[in-house]
Amino acid sequence: MIERLQLGHPIEDLEAVISPEEALKCQEAVRAVQVHERVRNYMVQIIRATREHDAIILGGSPRASLALFRASQAYASINGYDYVLPDDVKHIAPAVLAHRIILRPESRLRKVTTDSVVAEILREVPVPTLPDAIGQA
Repeated sequence: MIERLQLGHPIEDLEAVISPEEALKCQEAVRAVQVHERVRNYMVQIIRATREHDAIILGGSPRASLALFRASQAYASINGYDYVLPDDVKHIAPAVLAHRIILRPESRLRKVTTDSVVAEILREVPVPTLPDAIGQA
């Protein structure tokens, strides 16, 4: 491997698959995905639960809240929706949060994982119900 990479790296041969303008349009499309107030509050409750959980020494930061918000919008958009459902948040939260929280040493000694704590939080935080017109913020 070292020999093969001595004179260059494969990343140097990569070609663009979309233009910068197309990437910006994708970002704009994601930002346009609506998030109902109840879903936003649900996200905040999840982040707050990471800060209050006994197994966690350092919970989700404000940046974790923003990452959960934007990732939920992106997930909904990828699935063809122009609004975020609580299930979108539940689906994407483990990927967004598991590496953003730090467990207490005693939790790690008990073989607790960040994945299991996030899963527990998602089971415990009440899932909001949305009005029939869910596309309205």
